[in-house]
Amino acid sequence: MNSPEQPLPTFDEVLLCTPQTSAEQVGLFLRRCLIPCQGGEKIYTMLYADELSYDVSCRAEELFQHLQRYNSSYRLIILCNCERDNSYLPSAFSHYKVHMIPQRPQAEVQQYLQRHFRVARPSGSAASVFKEHVCVGIVSSKRAGMGK
Repeated sequence: MNSPEQPLPTFDEVLLCTPQTSAEQVGLFLRRCLIPCQGGEKIYTMLYADELSYDVSCRAEELFQHLQRYNSSYRLIILCNCERDNSYLPSAFSHYKVHMIPQRPQAEVQQYLQRHFRVARPSGSAASVFKEHVCVGIVSSKRAGMGK
């Protein structure tokens, strides 16, 4: 996000983890990240890594330790819920931990995302129902089950 022209991450750079994420999915993701190839300088991100099961987390750590020998210039970010930092994967990588404070104001981040998620021609697209023809929207509530 250093410039408004910088693209969003591609599908192969992000792994959204859930309790159902398999060891195979994590393994494929780590291989993309840690095995050197012609892919350029991508930044790989595991989101909610604290959600992975214990077995998958153990296998992910073992694979990371094994593959890390082949590439010293990898770029991997593991994001976790700070309330679950005692789960396996955050604990295993705790010596790499960096507490992050957002460096950009919220308005600037919102403008960046609106620019990249805007549909050029909204006709026939679900984006026509969202403000400013943005193809993504977030609906949240402090009260669960309120019919979102």
